[in-house]
Amino acid sequence: MNQEQATVPPLLYENPACIVVNKRCGDAMEGATPSVVDLPSLLAATWGVGRNRDGKPFPPTAVHRLDVPVTGCALFARTPQALAFLNDAFAQSLARKVYWAIVEKPDSSIPALESQGELVHWISVDSRHNKSYAHTEERSDWKRAVLRYRVIGEGDHYLFLEIGLITGRHHQIRAQLAALGLHIKGDLKYGSRRSEKNGGIRLHARSLAFPDPLSDITDPAKRPLIQVVAPIIEPDRLWQDFERAAQV
Repeated sequence: MNQEQATVPPLLYENPACIVVNKRCGDAMEGATPSVVDLPSLLAATWGVGRNRDGKPFPPTAVHRLDVPVTGCALFARTPQALAFLNDAFAQSLARKVYWAIVEKPDSSIPALESQGELVHWISVDSRHNKSYAHTEERSDWKRAVLRYRVIGEGDHYLFLEIGLITGRHHQIRAQLAALGLHIKGDLKYGSRRSEKNGGIRLHARSLAFPDPLSDITDPAKRPLIQVVAPIIEPDRLWQDFERAAQV
């Protein structure tokens, strides 16, 4: 889908400070190339732009990052003040991010995954190839990465994981799972067996909660949370199996 053909993703939440949409595979939250949809431009064309203090236009700006092939909750600030507040809230771990991942079952050479747990790694980034690597040892130029997961079900060939993302590193979930010999369905870059027809991967930002930028409570940690849930955009049989497992 090119920019001219693109329609606005489903709206999940909107107020004068921010917008949350259900991002589709192929939408770029920033730095769009000609082959993908420039989501900030699309949002600006639909909801308009804010203004900086000097009066210059301020387009909707991504607060966090979802990779182009990933779907789900995508948060954009509509004003410079909201962007600064939300960036600080994320940095202080006041936002709650939950992902759903469909992971290929590993062969018998890979240790079985516990039903739930926490993964801690240090992430290095190969900028040339746009790829991250998760390491068990610490190094000063690598960033600590933490996630918590639970296995909520499985199919004949796949595991269904619910992941709470504690830190937000480049390709973090993809790299940390790959370090365990686990691969998200469709994610060729990180070892999946085959691609998806739409070029996406089975990683979905299921829910997002963050402090309200418009609250008059001074302490961000005490502000009410805005909470959004993103439905699966293309609910095929595999995602439907996941949803049923999540309801148990």
